[in-house]
Amino acid sequence: MERHIVHADFNSFFASVECYKNPELKDKPVAVAGDPKKRHGIILARNEHAKKFGVKTAEPIWQAKMKCKNLILVEPHMNEYMEFSKRAYKIYTDYTPRVEAFGLDECWLDISYPKQTMEQATQIADEIRNKIKRELGITVSVGLANNKIFAKLASDLKKPDALTVITQQNYKKVLWGLPADMLLYIGESTYRKLRRFGIFTIGDLANTSTHLLESMLGKHGLVLYNYANGLDDSEVRPLDYKAVPKSIGNSVTLPRDLTTLDEVRSTFMLLSDKVGARLREQGLCCCVLQIYVRDFELNTGERQMRLPYPTDITDEIANAAMELFRQHYPFGFRPIRSLGVRGTHLVGGQTPIQMTLFDDLARRERHRLLDKACDEIRQKYGKCIIQRGSAKVLL
Repeated sequence: MERHIVHADFNSFFASVECYKNPELKDKPVAVAGDPKKRHGIILARNEHAKKFGVKTAEPIWQAKMKCKNLILVEPHMNEYMEFSKRAYKIYTDYTPRVEAFGLDECWLDISYPKQTMEQATQIADEIRNKIKRELGITVSVGLANNKIFAKLASDLKKPDALTVITQQNYKKVLWGLPADMLLYIGESTYRKLRRFGIFTIGDLANTSTHLLESMLGKHGLVLYNYANGLDDSEVRPLDYKAVPKSIGNSVTLPRDLTTLDEVRSTFMLLSDKVGARLREQGLCCCVLQIYVRDFELNTGERQMRLPYPTDITDEIANAAMELFRQHYPFGFRPIRSLGVRGTHLVGGQTPIQMTLFDDLARRERHRLLDKACDEIRQKYGKCIIQRGSAKVLL
Protein backbone atom coordinates (compact mmCIF):
# COMPACT_ATOMS: atom_id res chain seq x y z
CA MET A 1 0.00 0.00 0.00
CA GLU A 2 1.40 3.39 -1.01
CA ARG A 3 1.92 5.81 1.85
CA HIS A 4 0.83 9.45 1.75
CA ILE A 5 2.90 11.58 4.11
CA VAL A 6 2.28 15.31 4.51
CA HIS A 7 4.76 17.79 5.96
CA ALA A 8 3.23 21.11 7.07
CA ASP A 9 5.55 24.01 7.85
CA PHE A 10 4.42 27.46 9.01
CA ASN A 11 5.81 30.30 6.89
CA SER A 12 8.01 32.63 9.00
CA PHE A 13 6.05 31.42 12.02
CA PHE A 14 6.99 33.90 14.77
CA ALA A 15 6.97 36.88 12.40
CA SER A 16 3.66 35.77 10.85
CA VAL A 17 2.00 35.64 14.27
CA GLU A 18 3.30 39.13 15.10
CA CYS A 19 1.99 40.52 11.78
CA TYR A 20 -1.36 38.82 12.33
CA LYS A 21 -1.63 40.42 15.80
CA ASN A 22 -0.65 43.81 14.42
CA PRO A 23 -1.94 44.20 10.83
CA GLU A 24 -0.06 47.51 10.46
CA LEU A 25 3.13 45.44 10.18
CA LYS A 26 1.83 43.26 7.37
CA ASP A 27 3.43 45.09 4.42
CA LYS A 28 6.64 46.11 6.20
CA PRO A 29 9.93 44.24 6.79
CA VAL A 30 9.58 42.66 10.24
CA ALA A 31 11.85 40.46 12.32
CA VAL A 32 11.38 38.83 15.70
CA ALA A 33 14.62 39.22 17.65
CA GLY A 34 16.09 38.59 21.08
CA ASP A 35 17.03 41.29 23.55
CA PRO A 36 20.52 42.74 22.86
CA LYS A 37 20.73 43.87 26.52
CA LYS A 38 20.61 40.21 27.51
CA ARG A 39 23.03 39.37 24.68
CA HIS A 40 20.36 37.49 22.78
CA GLY A 41 20.53 40.02 19.95
CA ILE A 42 19.94 37.72 17.00
CA ILE A 43 17.16 37.36 14.45
CA LEU A 44 14.78 34.56 15.43
CA ALA A 45 12.36 34.89 12.49
CA ARG A 46 11.64 37.33 9.66
CA ASN A 47 8.73 37.87 7.31
CA GLU A 48 8.77 37.70 3.51
CA HIS A 49 9.45 41.44 3.13
CA ALA A 50 12.55 41.17 5.33
CA LYS A 51 13.73 38.11 3.40
CA LYS A 52 13.82 40.19 0.20
CA PHE A 53 16.51 42.35 1.81
CA GLY A 54 18.58 39.26 2.63
CA VAL A 55 17.80 39.23 6.35
CA LYS A 56 18.52 35.75 7.75
CA THR A 57 17.62 33.91 10.92
CA ALA A 58 20.38 33.53 13.54
CA GLU A 59 22.29 36.58 12.30
CA PRO A 60 23.07 39.51 14.65
CA ILE A 61 20.62 42.40 14.73
CA TRP A 62 23.29 44.91 13.68
CA GLN A 63 24.05 42.85 10.58
CA ALA A 64 20.36 42.59 9.66
CA LYS A 65 19.97 46.35 10.15
CA MET A 66 22.80 46.98 7.68
CA LYS A 67 20.87 45.01 5.05
CA CYS A 68 17.50 46.62 5.85
CA LYS A 69 17.61 50.01 7.58
CA ASN A 70 13.82 50.10 7.99
CA LEU A 71 13.65 46.66 9.59
CA ILE A 72 11.04 46.61 12.38
CA LEU A 73 12.14 44.54 15.37
CA VAL A 74 9.59 42.83 17.60
CA GLU A 75 10.34 40.97 20.82
CA PRO A 76 9.26 37.31 20.93
CA HIS A 77 6.00 36.23 22.62
CA MET A 78 6.48 32.49 23.09
CA ASN A 79 3.17 31.88 24.87
CA GLU A 80 1.27 33.20 21.86
CA TYR A 81 3.34 31.11 19.42
CA MET A 82 2.61 28.03 21.51
CA GLU A 83 -1.11 28.82 21.44
CA PHE A 84 -1.09 29.08 17.63
CA SER A 85 0.83 25.82 17.46
CA LYS A 86 -1.75 24.05 19.67
CA ARG A 87 -4.59 25.31 17.47
CA ALA A 88 -2.79 24.06 14.37
CA TYR A 89 -2.22 20.60 15.86
CA LYS A 90 -5.91 20.43 16.75
CA ILE A 91 -6.70 20.96 13.06
CA TYR A 92 -4.15 18.35 11.99
CA THR A 93 -5.60 15.70 14.31
CA ASP A 94 -8.99 16.18 12.68
CA TYR A 95 -7.47 14.42 9.67
CA THR A 96 -5.32 11.71 11.28
CA PRO A 97 -4.15 10.58 14.73
CA ARG A 98 -0.65 10.16 13.32
CA VAL A 99 0.76 13.66 13.69
CA GLU A 100 4.46 13.82 14.55
CA ALA A 101 5.71 17.16 15.81
CA PHE A 102 8.98 18.53 14.47
CA GLY A 103 9.13 21.65 16.60
CA LEU A 104 6.48 24.28 17.27
CA ASP A 105 5.98 25.21 13.63
CA GLU A 106 6.17 22.02 11.60
CA CYS A 107 5.05 18.41 11.65
CA TRP A 108 4.37 15.29 9.61
CA LEU A 109 0.92 13.79 9.06
CA ASP A 110 0.25 10.27 7.79
CA ILE A 111 -2.96 10.47 5.74
CA SER A 112 -2.59 7.02 4.16
CA TYR A 113 -5.66 5.63 5.92
CA PRO A 114 -8.23 4.89 4.71
CA LYS A 115 -6.65 3.75 1.45
CA GLN A 116 -6.81 6.45 -1.21
CA THR A 117 -5.25 7.58 -4.47
CA MET A 118 -2.53 10.21 -4.82
CA GLU A 119 -5.14 12.57 -6.28
CA GLN A 120 -7.31 12.19 -3.18
CA ALA A 121 -4.30 12.66 -0.88
CA THR A 122 -3.36 15.82 -2.79
CA GLN A 123 -6.85 17.23 -2.23
CA ILE A 124 -6.61 16.52 1.51
CA ALA A 125 -3.15 18.14 1.74
CA ASP A 126 -4.44 21.25 0.00
CA GLU A 127 -7.52 21.28 2.22
CA ILE A 128 -5.26 21.26 5.30
CA ARG A 129 -3.27 24.18 3.91
CA ASN A 130 -6.41 26.23 3.24
CA LYS A 131 -7.99 25.39 6.59
CA ILE A 132 -4.93 26.60 8.50
CA LYS A 133 -5.01 29.89 6.59
CA ARG A 134 -8.75 30.32 7.07
CA GLU A 135 -8.93 29.48 10.78
CA LEU A 136 -5.58 30.78 12.06
CA GLY A 137 -4.95 33.68 9.71
CA ILE A 138 -1.37 32.62 8.92
CA THR A 139 -0.06 30.27 6.25
CA VAL A 140 1.76 26.96 5.92
CA SER A 141 3.71 25.43 3.08
CA VAL A 142 2.83 21.77 2.55
CA GLY A 143 4.75 18.89 1.03
CA LEU A 144 3.24 15.54 0.04
CA ALA A 145 5.28 12.39 -0.69
CA ASN A 146 5.42 8.71 0.14
CA ASN A 147 8.04 9.22 2.87
CA LYS A 148 8.91 11.74 5.59
CA ILE A 149 12.22 12.93 4.13
CA PHE A 150 10.79 13.81 0.70
CA ALA A 151 7.67 15.35 2.27
CA LYS A 152 9.86 17.64 4.39
CA LEU A 153 11.95 18.56 1.35
CA ALA A 154 8.84 19.22 -0.73
CA SER A 155 7.47 21.71 1.82
CA ASP A 156 10.72 23.69 1.50
CA LEU A 157 10.55 24.03 -2.29
CA LYS A 158 7.69 26.52 -2.60
CA LYS A 159 7.03 29.26 -0.07
CA PRO A 160 4.90 30.87 1.17
CA ASP A 161 1.47 29.21 1.21
CA ALA A 162 2.07 26.46 -1.36
CA LEU A 163 1.64 22.74 -1.96
CA THR A 164 4.35 20.61 -3.59
CA VAL A 165 3.79 16.96 -4.48
CA ILE A 166 6.66 14.48 -4.91
CA THR A 167 5.83 11.13 -6.50
CA GLN A 168 7.69 7.98 -7.47
CA GLN A 169 7.53 9.25 -11.04
CA ASN A 170 8.89 12.78 -10.57
CA TYR A 171 11.26 12.71 -7.58
CA LYS A 172 14.44 12.36 -9.65
CA LYS A 173 13.49 15.26 -11.90
CA VAL A 174 12.37 17.52 -9.06
CA LEU A 175 14.89 16.69 -6.31
CA TRP A 176 18.10 15.25 -7.70
CA GLY A 177 19.36 18.56 -9.06
CA LEU A 178 19.05 20.28 -5.66
CA PRO A 179 22.08 20.89 -3.39
CA ALA A 180 22.69 17.90 -1.14
CA ASP A 181 22.50 20.01 2.03
CA MET A 182 18.78 20.59 1.40
CA LEU A 183 18.28 16.99 2.48
CA LEU A 184 17.31 16.60 6.14
CA TYR A 185 20.20 15.69 8.46
CA ILE A 186 22.93 17.01 6.18
CA GLY A 187 24.57 19.87 8.02
CA GLU A 188 27.42 22.16 7.07
CA SER A 189 30.16 19.79 8.24
CA THR A 190 28.72 16.77 6.40
CA TYR A 191 28.16 18.80 3.23
CA ARG A 192 31.80 19.92 3.34
CA LYS A 193 32.94 16.28 3.42
CA LEU A 194 30.62 15.37 0.55
CA ARG A 195 31.88 18.24 -1.62
CA ARG A 196 35.47 17.10 -1.16
CA PHE A 197 34.48 13.92 -2.98
CA GLY A 198 32.58 15.74 -5.74
CA ILE A 199 29.14 15.13 -4.24
CA PHE A 200 27.24 18.40 -4.66
CA THR A 201 23.62 17.46 -5.37
CA ILE A 202 21.06 15.01 -4.02
CA GLY A 203 21.41 13.13 -7.32
CA ASP A 204 25.17 12.87 -6.82
CA LEU A 205 24.54 11.43 -3.37
CA ALA A 206 21.94 8.98 -4.69
CA ASN A 207 24.38 7.64 -7.29
CA THR A 208 27.47 7.41 -5.07
CA SER A 209 28.86 4.04 -4.04
CA THR A 210 27.58 2.95 -0.64
CA HIS A 211 31.10 1.72 0.19
CA LEU A 212 32.49 5.22 -0.36
CA LEU A 213 29.72 6.85 1.68
CA GLU A 214 30.23 4.41 4.53
CA SER A 215 34.00 5.00 4.53
CA MET A 216 33.36 8.77 4.62
CA LEU A 217 30.50 9.02 7.11
CA GLY A 218 30.08 5.60 8.70
CA LYS A 219 26.52 4.28 9.04
CA HIS A 220 25.19 7.80 8.57
CA GLY A 221 26.45 7.66 4.99
CA LEU A 222 24.23 4.65 4.26
CA VAL A 223 21.26 6.43 5.83
CA LEU A 224 21.80 9.48 3.61
CA TYR A 225 22.11 7.24 0.54
CA ASN A 226 18.69 5.75 1.32
CA TYR A 227 17.19 9.19 1.92
CA ALA A 228 18.47 10.50 -1.42
CA ASN A 229 16.90 7.51 -3.16
CA GLY A 230 13.56 7.86 -1.39
CA LEU A 231 14.10 4.73 0.70
CA ASP A 232 12.77 6.08 3.99
CA ASP A 233 10.21 3.83 5.68
CA SER A 234 10.21 5.54 9.10
CA GLU A 235 6.76 5.87 10.62
CA VAL A 236 4.90 9.03 11.51
CA ARG A 237 4.43 8.66 15.24
CA PRO A 238 1.25 9.66 17.11
CA LEU A 239 1.20 13.10 18.70
CA ASP A 240 1.27 11.68 22.23
CA TYR A 241 4.32 9.51 21.52
CA LYS A 242 7.26 10.32 23.77
CA ALA A 243 10.66 8.96 22.84
CA VAL A 244 13.12 8.19 25.63
CA PRO A 245 15.63 11.07 25.53
CA LYS A 246 19.30 10.33 24.91
CA SER A 247 20.38 13.30 27.00
CA ILE A 248 18.94 16.11 29.12
CA GLY A 249 20.63 19.48 29.36
CA ASN A 250 20.28 23.22 29.88
CA SER A 251 22.48 26.14 28.88
CA VAL A 252 22.37 29.90 29.33
CA THR A 253 23.92 33.02 27.81
CA LEU A 254 24.57 35.42 30.67
CA PRO A 255 23.66 39.14 30.63
CA ARG A 256 27.27 39.84 31.64
CA ASP A 257 30.50 37.87 31.52
CA LEU A 258 31.39 35.58 34.42
CA THR A 259 34.80 36.37 35.87
CA THR A 260 34.92 34.58 39.24
CA LEU A 261 34.62 30.98 40.40
CA ASP A 262 31.68 31.92 42.64
CA GLU A 263 29.76 33.16 39.59
CA VAL A 264 30.60 29.99 37.66
CA ARG A 265 29.59 27.80 40.61
CA SER A 266 26.27 29.64 41.01
CA THR A 267 25.48 29.31 37.31
CA PHE A 268 26.27 25.60 37.32
CA MET A 269 24.02 25.18 40.36
CA LEU A 270 21.09 26.91 38.65
CA LEU A 271 21.57 24.84 35.48
CA SER A 272 22.00 21.61 37.45
CA ASP A 273 18.78 22.39 39.31
CA LYS A 274 16.92 22.43 36.01
CA VAL A 275 18.66 19.34 34.63
CA GLY A 276 18.06 17.39 37.84
CA ALA A 277 14.37 18.36 37.89
CA ARG A 278 13.92 17.18 34.29
CA LEU A 279 15.70 13.90 35.04
CA ARG A 280 13.51 13.29 38.08
CA GLU A 281 10.37 14.21 36.14
CA GLN A 282 11.13 11.45 33.62
CA GLY A 283 12.37 8.93 36.17
CA LEU A 284 15.90 8.91 34.75
CA CYS A 285 19.47 9.24 36.02
CA CYS A 286 22.59 10.24 34.09
CA CYS A 287 25.83 8.25 34.08
CA VAL A 288 27.91 10.86 32.22
CA LEU A 289 28.02 14.62 32.73
CA GLN A 290 29.05 17.18 30.11
CA ILE A 291 29.74 20.88 30.48
CA TYR A 292 29.74 23.50 27.74
CA VAL A 293 31.79 26.70 28.05
CA ARG A 294 31.87 29.69 25.68
CA ASP A 295 34.07 32.68 26.42
CA PHE A 296 33.63 36.34 25.54
CA GLU A 297 35.37 35.83 22.19
CA LEU A 298 32.95 32.96 21.35
CA ASN A 299 35.57 30.24 21.72
CA THR A 300 33.64 27.12 22.68
CA GLY A 301 34.65 23.93 24.47
CA GLU A 302 32.90 20.82 25.81
CA ARG A 303 34.19 18.42 28.47
CA GLN A 304 32.68 15.30 30.00
CA MET A 305 33.24 12.78 32.78
CA ARG A 306 31.72 9.49 33.91
CA LEU A 307 30.01 9.83 37.27
CA PRO A 308 30.72 7.41 40.15
CA TYR A 309 27.02 6.48 40.20
CA PRO A 310 23.98 7.26 38.04
CA THR A 311 22.34 10.33 39.56
CA ASP A 312 19.44 12.75 39.39
CA ILE A 313 20.56 14.68 42.50
CA THR A 314 21.09 18.39 41.85
CA ASP A 315 24.09 18.79 44.19
CA GLU A 316 25.91 15.81 42.66
CA ILE A 317 25.36 17.16 39.14
CA ALA A 318 26.53 20.65 40.12
CA ASN A 319 29.59 19.33 41.98
CA ALA A 320 30.58 17.20 39.00
CA ALA A 321 30.17 20.18 36.66
CA MET A 322 32.39 22.30 38.90
CA GLU A 323 34.98 19.52 39.16
CA LEU A 324 35.11 19.30 35.38
CA PHE A 325 35.51 23.06 35.12
CA ARG A 326 38.36 23.12 37.65
CA GLN A 327 40.16 20.27 35.86
CA HIS A 328 40.17 22.03 32.51
CA TYR A 329 40.50 25.64 33.69
CA PRO A 330 42.96 25.20 36.60
CA PHE A 331 44.92 28.45 36.30
CA GLY A 332 42.18 31.01 35.83
CA PHE A 333 39.90 31.49 32.86
CA ARG A 334 38.84 34.02 30.29
CA PRO A 335 35.55 35.88 30.90
CA ILE A 336 32.68 33.47 30.20
CA ARG A 337 29.66 34.34 28.08
CA SER A 338 27.72 31.03 28.15
CA LEU A 339 27.63 27.86 30.23
CA GLY A 340 25.78 24.58 29.81
CA VAL A 341 25.24 21.32 31.72
CA ARG A 342 24.07 18.07 30.13
CA GLY A 343 23.46 14.57 31.51
CA THR A 344 23.93 11.68 29.06
CA HIS A 345 24.00 7.87 29.05
CA LEU A 346 20.63 7.89 30.77
CA VAL A 347 19.28 4.94 32.75
CA GLY A 348 16.11 4.29 34.73
CA GLY A 349 15.94 5.86 38.16
CA GLN A 350 15.51 2.44 39.78
CA THR A 351 18.60 0.91 38.13
CA PRO A 352 20.58 -1.02 40.82
CA ILE A 353 24.05 0.37 41.59
CA GLN A 354 27.02 -1.12 43.41
CA MET A 355 27.88 1.00 46.45
CA THR A 356 30.99 0.79 48.64
CA LEU A 357 31.33 0.66 52.42
CA PHE A 358 32.39 4.32 52.44
CA ASP A 359 29.40 5.74 50.55
CA ASP A 360 27.00 7.83 52.63
CA LEU A 361 23.67 6.39 51.51
CA ALA A 362 21.71 8.34 54.10
CA ARG A 363 23.15 11.63 52.87
CA ARG A 364 22.31 10.82 49.24
CA GLU A 365 18.77 9.93 50.23
CA ARG A 366 18.35 13.20 52.16
CA HIS A 367 19.45 15.18 49.12
CA ARG A 368 17.11 13.22 46.87
CA LEU A 369 14.14 13.82 49.19
CA LEU A 370 14.99 17.53 49.40
CA ASP A 371 15.10 17.78 45.60
CA LYS A 372 11.74 16.04 45.28
CA ALA A 373 10.20 18.37 47.85
CA CYS A 374 11.44 21.38 45.86
CA ASP A 375 10.01 19.84 42.66
CA GLU A 376 6.60 19.45 44.29
CA ILE A 377 6.58 23.03 45.62
CA ARG A 378 7.50 24.44 42.20
CA GLN A 379 4.93 22.29 40.46
CA LYS A 380 2.22 23.58 42.79
CA TYR A 381 3.19 27.25 43.14
CA GLY A 382 5.40 28.02 40.12
CA LYS A 383 9.01 27.47 39.10
CA CYS A 384 10.25 30.75 40.61
CA ILE A 385 8.64 30.28 44.03
CA ILE A 386 11.77 28.71 45.54
CA GLN A 387 15.35 29.60 44.61
CA ARG A 388 18.80 28.63 45.81
CA GLY A 389 20.68 31.23 47.84
CA SER A 390 23.66 30.98 45.49
CA ALA A 391 21.56 32.70 42.78
CA LYS A 392 22.22 36.08 44.43
CA VAL A 393 25.76 36.04 43.02
CA LEU A 394 24.33 36.42 39.52
CA LEU A 395 21.86 39.22 40.29
